[in-house]
Amino acid sequence: MLTAKQKELLLLIQSRLAETGVPPSFEEMKEALDLKSKSGIHRLITALEERGFIRRLPHRARALEIVKLPDNMQPFGGQTRSADGGPPALRSGTSASVVSFNAPRVAEPAQRLISTVPMMGRIAAGVPIAAIQDHTKDVHVPPDMINSGEHFALEVKGDSMIDAGIHEGDTVVIRRTSTAENGAIVVALVDDEEATLKRLRRKGSTVALEAANPLYETRIFRADQVAIQGQLVGLLRRY
Repeated sequence: MLTAKQKELLLLIQSRLAETGVPPSFEEMKEALDLKSKSGIHRLITALEERGFIRRLPHRARALEIVKLPDNMQPFGGQTRSADGGPPALRSGTSASVVSFNAPRVAEPAQRLISTVPMMGRIAAGVPIAAIQDHTKDVHVPPDMINSGEHFALEVKGDSMIDAGIHEGDTVVIRRTSTAENGAIVVALVDDEEATLKRLRRKGSTVALEAANPLYETRIFRADQVAIQGQLVGLLRRY
């Protein structure tokens, strides 16, 4: 069940998109819902996301995908209208629409804006933890984040790469490769049993796995102890 304000915001976003192709700004949402601050709009958007009515798209500032609408909306002239005569909107189960609050634009189909890569578990950005797990689910990523080759995603555990902008809880997108240049951030498998996310440094017959946090020491291994599993190509973060 949605509260009156949650439903009002959902219908406002969809109706504006359906009518003009231009979504409302946060300021317009605030005024339309008679709220005192934009923080109230942020809370409503979060609540709608948690209930599965909308989904935020990564790497597109303030972009939302409308996933479904309440069941009491009935078809109206190719769109839908709420049972109480509210503004038109898509029916639950129809193709999702994407709205962006950056600049006026016509919404694009969601499938053009995202690709998927397999989530393979957790990776340590700190002391190495268990090696990469099996495929658990798929993660949506912007198509321009990935190119040719095989890619996968990992959830970051630990804070040793924080100065490189990689925080605990982030999702890193990795291109599978067994080679990488010095200075690249890689997924390294140590002694065939521990996986970690670190910056790669080679010197002679040794390999250094370098942290991006002064609280962690650089770890040095023989070259035959370290196998490169992939190289970092992107980062996803939810707020």
